[in-house]
Order: sequence, then structure tokens, then C-alpha cells
Amino acid sequence: MTNFVKSSGSLIQVVVMILGLSFFTLQASAQNDEAGAKAELPKIRILTSEGAIELQLRPDVAPETVENFLQYARDGFFADTIFHRVIPGFMVQGGGFESDMTRKQTRAPIRNEASATLPNLRGTVSMARTNAPDSATSQFFINVANNDFLNAGVRGAGYAVFAKVTAGMGVIDTIAGVKTAQVNGMADVPVNPVVIESVTLLE
Repeated sequence: MTNFVKSSGSLIQVVVMILGLSFFTLQASAQNDEAGAKAELPKIRILTSEGAIELQLRPDVAPETVENFLQYARDGFFADTIFHRVIPGFMVQGGGFESDMTRKQTRAPIRNEASATLPNLRGTVSMARTNAPDSATSQFFINVANNDFLNAGVRGAGYAVFAKVTAGMGVIDTIAGVKTAQVNGMADVPVNPVVIESVTLLE
């Protein structure tokens, strides 16, 4: 009987040890998967006349939107466009006009991928569009405040968040504070153009 108790105790210890090792193995695997997923998220550098901004894109949540943005970047479309709409406490918008307020020709609009997974918080980047949900092309905006009313389901389809600022939020705040005026019938246009000099994918 004593030997049986000892054997049972040893068996339990072995089982507990195996379960413990399995738990730590699974935990390590999950952490590695999470780290790998984060490492795969593309990063973008936007060089502006006010300084540099870095973004982390989210193709895992908004794949079509991210690919659309990356294609414009690859084509050099954003070079010498401006932040043409700047509203303090709200957002800065760019990617569609040149310094003389000439609108650039874009590709076809994309599907709205607004999701509750990525709300319009300060530092997030969303696609600008018209009142039609699926009308976004090249223009994007960076939230300088938590703009919950832009989220999907709050006042309709919402505005698709596809990235977040990881460096250079101070640059965004500076842009948000520049002097603006009405130009060619458009309000909130910076008096001195804030130019997007380049948009490049970081390796």
C-alpha cells in the first residue's frame, strides 16, 4: 500500500510537471506569435515641411485600405501634396491637393473598412471620404483628439482607421496649430502650405 501511495505521488508530480511545461510552452508560443504579428505590420515614414511622422499600418484589420494607401505611396502620388484642411482639436487632412490647391487625379474609390476594432482615437489615421461610405480615394486624416463620433455605427458607416502614429505626434500638433484661411471656397486651409515631401515604406 505504501509503495502504491509513493508511486501515485510520483505519477502526480510527473503529470503536474508535464502540464506546467506545456503551459509555459503554449505561453511562449503565443507571445512569439504576437511578436511575429506585430513585426509584420508595415511602417511608413511621412516627411513633411514641419518634420517627420511615422505610422504603423494595420492590414490585419483594414487590408484593402492599407493596400490602397501603400499603392499611392509606391506610385509617389503623395509627394508635394499638402495638408489642405487643418482644424485644431479635431484633425489634419491631406493627400489630395497640391500647393496651389489643384486636386490630384486619383484611382477608383475603395470600400469602407471602418471597424469597431480600430476607433478614431488621438493619433490614429483614417480615410477621408464624401457622404457616400465607399468613396475614399487618396485623402487621409490624422486625429488630434478622440473623435468617437467618427466611429462605425455612431453616425452611420464611420471613417476607416487604418494606421496609428508611432513617432512625430508633436509634428501633427504643430500642423494642427498653424494659421488657416479660406482658399478657393475651402475653409481651414493653412496660409503657409504644409507640404508632404515624401511617403516611404520603412524596412
